[in-house]
Amino acid sequence: MNSPSTSTESVSEVLDVHRFPEGPLEEHLVHHLDGFEPPLTVHQFQGGMSNPTFLLEDGSGNRYVMRKKPPGELLPSAHAVDREYRVITALGDSDMPVPRTYLLCEDASVIGTPFYLMEHVVGRVFLHPQLPELEHEERSAVYDAMNEALATLHQVDYHAVGLDGFGRQGGYCERQIKRWTRQYLGVKTDDVPEMEKLMSWLPDHIPAHDRTTIAHGDYRLGNMIFHPREPRLLAVLDWELSTLGHPYADLAYNCLGYHVANDVRGDLTGADLEALGIPQESDYIARYAKRMGLTEIPDWTFFQVLSLFRLAAITQGVYHRGLMGNASDPAALERKGGCERLANAAWHLVETRLG
Repeated sequence: MNSPSTSTESVSEVLDVHRFPEGPLEEHLVHHLDGFEPPLTVHQFQGGMSNPTFLLEDGSGNRYVMRKKPPGELLPSAHAVDREYRVITALGDSDMPVPRTYLLCEDASVIGTPFYLMEHVVGRVFLHPQLPELEHEERSAVYDAMNEALATLHQVDYHAVGLDGFGRQGGYCERQIKRWTRQYLGVKTDDVPEMEKLMSWLPDHIPAHDRTTIAHGDYRLGNMIFHPREPRLLAVLDWELSTLGHPYADLAYNCLGYHVANDVRGDLTGADLEALGIPQESDYIARYAKRMGLTEIPDWTFFQVLSLFRLAAITQGVYHRGLMGNASDPAALERKGGCERLANAAWHLVETRLG
């Protein structure tokens, strides 16, 4: 098991594959970031598999977090740091806990790719869903905070925060199936029969009901910063996959740890959740539903299958970037076989629950 948690102050030297010209960045910040004073110091956060993330510190000790696209040839619409910046900025005036944003630079000539800067939030990131470093009551509080924030996000009026054009209203499931089918086929390295089955099954089983909210797209414990000492959620990170979408897809993705073991992040399968203080999946869903003013989550199995298919395609993309040598983390090559395992789990749900 990896370390169960990390601090947002834990950084390392910049990986060779992600080095960029620091001089032009420093000059850009001098002219575009209020209060910035040279010299610039750059370190890299480790562990992410998508957009490389860096800790910047200026001559006065001010700290910022920079997110940029990875180097090399990228899939269309992937690593959209501009969209990430836009949604975090828009949510800044809502009840959703997000970092403050500072600037977006879409001029790739500065450091080689577009990038943006946001607040450096000091706190803990929990990497293992069983939260072994916490006590019983703290685990319950962390899961409740995660649940509350998801319901808060799904109740934000996207019109009021200026995100009308952030995605299309309705049709999210259909678009997701098409997008991740296309993305998977673009990074496919081995034959995975269950992926072929899912690409055929999913379009024919899209639920008739539809809802549109802001959807995070990668809502999980590892993408959150908690207070250094309290089980209090300070900020939700990694909005790269966010859009206007179906809230139940977000919830299903958030609950995948109840069903699928993850060799890297850990899982909840087989754990004594009551002893740990972690809610059962049914209780977690019921708590979310109550916060949303609902009595149930319809078509739950479909959304779980869709989330597993989507994660299988994402995992294949991470592995492909590892083969290409431009992944954000050297551990990307460890994702070999992950796509097949997730696709198998999705198809197992289809066969056992839906016949």
